Amino acid sequence: MKMKKKLLALLMACAMVLALAACGGGNDAPDANTPAAADPSGSTAQPAGDGKKYKVGISQYVTHPALDAATEGFIAAMNDKLGEDGWEYDFQNAAEDIPTCATIATSFVSQGVDLIMANATPALQAAAAATGDIPILGTSVTEYGVAFGIKDFSGTVGGNVSGTSDLAPLDQQAEMIKAWYPDAKTVGLLYCSKEDNSQYQVDTVQSYLEGMGYTCTQYSFSDSNDIAAVCQTAADNSDVLYVPTDNSAASNTPVIDNICRGNIPVFCGEEGICKGCGVATLSISYYDIGYKTGEMAAQVLTGQADISTMPIEYAPEFVQKYNPSMCEALGLTAPDGYVAIEE
Repeated sequence: MKMKKKLLALLMACAMVLALAACGGGNDAPDANTPAAADPSGSTAQPAGDGKKYKVGISQYVTHPALDAATEGFIAAMNDKLGEDGWEYDFQNAAEDIPTCATIATSFVSQGVDLIMANATPALQAAAAATGDIPILGTSVTEYGVAFGIKDFSGTVGGNVSGTSDLAPLDQQAEMIKAWYPDAKTVGLLYCSKEDNSQYQVDTVQSYLEGMGYTCTQYSFSDSNDIAAVCQTAADNSDVLYVPTDNSAASNTPVIDNICRGNIPVFCGEEGICKGCGVATLSISYYDIGYKTGEMAAQVLTGQADISTMPIEYAPEFVQKYNPSMCEALGLTAPDGYVAIEE
């Protein structure tokens, strides 16, 4: 009998514990006033959109004005579309080191970010190698088919990758050289051998120029350590130089300018390089393509678009621009239709 009474008392105690647990455990979410529920950034503002605060990893290959502008445009668009409290980002710069791009991408994957924005081709390739699941949007990437080895590229990468391109029509870039220097004989094409899209650009422009009667020679450098020597050789053996949209060249424009200013004209694939060392360019707005990338990211994150079917977006317009100080140093007058690059 005593044993039965003890068993009954034990059962009643268990019942009371379960009842108390039921009263306090009807909601799995932590109380809004507890530290566990606080925003990790310290903000108490409510995120925009569907109520989730998204985390985005931003990988930028190197610091120079064009890539910086694209990142600024991306951040502005995300703030406009999601609100500053609707997302947060981790910005990482690879300082022109391809292995560092891979390290950054791996870090973003381990963090479990909701999306990766990859600024420039090496950053995009590293991100795509690191994950096939997390959405990746590239920007400042010239040709996605070249970046991923896609033959007969139709404009959509598929899978978890899309983005925006900084490609200005290469036939028009070749025609730009013809408009300024119709009587030149030799054109040197200066570019970084590590960048697949730089090779693509110089190969394509060379084919157009040779069709116009120019003799072309490619001069490739591997990084900032040999760019001066290669540029000097190119300048010594050419009437005109062409530099494509190339991140390594963009971050070393003072070196190119020191060799070429007043001696040989340099035509460029984008405005930032031209402002640093060139005569003329067919310009796009990197801020605008970065902004477009941000709009695409907001659509992907909120479920308004499927990244696997998103086509690559291109700059809406191209502007012929010239560098006044370089033209003055060479005694050149810009052809009609060219706009001066602002100092």
